[in-house]
Amino acid sequence: MVKTTISVIKADIGGLAGHHVVHPRLKEVSVAELTAAKKDGLIEDFYVTAVGDDLQLIMTHRKGVDNPEIHELAWNVFSKGTEVAKQLGLYGAGQDLLKDAFSGNLKGMGPGVAEMEFEERPSDPVIVFMADKTEPGAFNLPIFRTFADPFNTAGLVIDPRLHEGFIFEIMDVFEDKVVEMSSPEEMYDILALIGTTGRYVIRRVFRKSDREIAAVVSTTRLSLIAGKYVGKDDPVAIVRAQSGFPALGEVLEPYTLPHLVAGWMRGSHNGPLMPVGEKDARPTRFDGPPRVIALGFQIKNSKLIGPSDLFSDVAFDEARRLANVIADYMRRHGPFMPHRLGPEEMEYTTLPKVLEKIKERLKEA
Repeated sequence: MVKTTISVIKADIGGLAGHHVVHPRLKEVSVAELTAAKKDGLIEDFYVTAVGDDLQLIMTHRKGVDNPEIHELAWNVFSKGTEVAKQLGLYGAGQDLLKDAFSGNLKGMGPGVAEMEFEERPSDPVIVFMADKTEPGAFNLPIFRTFADPFNTAGLVIDPRLHEGFIFEIMDVFEDKVVEMSSPEEMYDILALIGTTGRYVIRRVFRKSDREIAAVVSTTRLSLIAGKYVGKDDPVAIVRAQSGFPALGEVLEPYTLPHLVAGWMRGSHNGPLMPVGEKDARPTRFDGPPRVIALGFQIKNSKLIGPSDLFSDVAFDEARRLANVIADYMRRHGPFMPHRLGPEEMEYTTLPKVLEKIKERLKEA
């Protein structure tokens, strides 16, 4: 059977009036380029959207993950979009494109990438999560709860297909190393790592019984690539649901808690991750609070059926209200921790330039 690949590739190539929204012209350029690629048979289907100032390309094809043609297509879309962004004078035009030319793979070049390949089930629901003003580790808590917490996912207890648990592939983004750990047996060890969200990131999740891919998260850390602050990483994730995986509601339930994530203004603050519909993915309050959207698709014959705008449901109104309360509370701390990030994270912001000014004035106490 021919396998289907879904590739979600994103980049900030310019924002309208700051960092809060993508200009419609960038979407138009993207749609035109991907329409041509679909007509040429390079991709099977696509959907273009945006979260905050991040342009999101959702593509299906049959070329597998890390395919140079697919990655080059995305790079060309972002490059052409950057030209338009510069013409329009958009803010931060091309800021996520950290290299001058494509070199065979997007790894280390700036754009965030989440891809998975699988044999389609008769009915194959997939949820694409896209976040703005935060880092890849922002998905650690909800992904863990989806695939390892029986208080969230009833299927772990009552569905024989989930009962054996899942394997978590965790990446140390500082050392560029990965480790596979098994839940529930190593649950405490998993938590010991992924609770340090700035360093240890859940990259992939597999069903233990047959190693079928269940979820994948982008792990790009822009500051570690560029060596300085060039914008927050704004991760994307793909999660499969139903029929041997957690149900749709079990995948979405963790986001009813707007947990604290790193990012927000200048990538330097902790704030609540607010689940919103597509139309509300416009973070303006202190460049935030951080936002996440969830689009539900059916995958059939490598085509995208949908999407359904999952967080637009009124059931998430209370989470949004709570996120605003948390945002008020955190903002009142001003430049103090825990609102502002800790010193290890601030090393990759503009703060070192401020500290450089007083270096010569520091003396022994």
